[in-house]
Amino acid sequence: MIWPRSAASRVPGHRFVSEFVGLVKSSMQEGHSETVVNYRVFVGTWNVGGEAPPDDLDLEDWLDTKAGSHDIYVLGFQEIVPLNARSVLGPKQRSAAMKWQRLIEDALNSRRSVQDGEDATRGAAMDHGQGVFRCVVSKQMVGIFVSVWARSGLRRHVRHPGVSAVGAGVLGRLGNKGAVSVRFLLHDTSFCFVCCHLASGSEDGDAQRRNADAADILSRTSFLYSGGARAPGEMPKKILDHDRVVLLGDLNYRIAMDDAEARQLVRARKWSMLLESDELLLELSAGRQFDGWREGHITFAPTYKYHRNSDQFCWCADGGAIAGRDKKRHRAPAWCDRILWRGKGMRQIRYERCGGYRLSDHRPVRAVFHAVCEVVESKHY
Repeated sequence: MIWPRSAASRVPGHRFVSEFVGLVKSSMQEGHSETVVNYRVFVGTWNVGGEAPPDDLDLEDWLDTKAGSHDIYVLGFQEIVPLNARSVLGPKQRSAAMKWQRLIEDALNSRRSVQDGEDATRGAAMDHGQGVFRCVVSKQMVGIFVSVWARSGLRRHVRHPGVSAVGAGVLGRLGNKGAVSVRFLLHDTSFCFVCCHLASGSEDGDAQRRNADAADILSRTSFLYSGGARAPGEMPKKILDHDRVVLLGDLNYRIAMDDAEARQLVRARKWSMLLESDELLLELSAGRQFDGWREGHITFAPTYKYHRNSDQFCWCADGGAIAGRDKKRHRAPAWCDRILWRGKGMRQIRYERCGGYRLSDHRPVRAVFHAVCEVVESKHY
């Protein structure tokens, strides 16, 4: 394939998964031409329940590294530290985030560590400069952590990375709930990824609290330059002003259904019937809080709530009455962990739950997108 000369200096070579789409015949402005390229963007979310990961935790299955077909990874975590007063009110603890960073890097770059901590082997990706993944930006707020990685050869096309954190937990500000948002410019297209942990609970009014949290996050999140200056003119300041936006995380929406009926459907694994009463899908169809957002078709089992180190739902098996603290421990299964998107130029090709990870009472979720990026070149006469 012959690349248009105007784009040759700015579009990565054949080692990337990116796919040349075409040259726009009519330029956006006089004196400019535009090409578009298509990247594969991996988005993952996992509430790890305040559990520290073991040193040998292998993330390669969740991150689908054997396929070797993704250009950018955006990974969001919730509860990487226990949500107690010490974590929320005490000094920042970076050790948990650093440990997850190391596990991510090991998985993406196919590395294994020997007991003394030195690299024992390196995968084939390490032999090619463009195949190695490098962290673009990361940010932690209490238990919420986001980490963005790109192939090293693509890294120079990722510009203006920025972060913004908004607390929505205790007193609406302390950060045990809320969102960490990251944004960047890839070529000439702006991306924003919003990692959320919304209000929990399955009582009357809890869904409205989640709606209020989401509205608050979208309203209050604002991106600034380092040092407090405003964002550059070419970059948006607010979440919804970006070209491509993805919202991921433990959104905590539950099943609005009678307990006995829900229990029967779970036993029969009739997920499609259970999803008819999913609070988030009801919000999306009504076009209220999430007007303009889209979600892929859910074909997987609920992502919450499981016994730790087990594939069994943490729910009373005999169907007896549950009250008080026991009711909180035996919450009905639900699809709490979700990935939504909005904006033209994104097409979701995978949406899955990864059942092999039993570290917490949640299961990780992943989605893969084809994302179109514009490459604008000035014409020289």
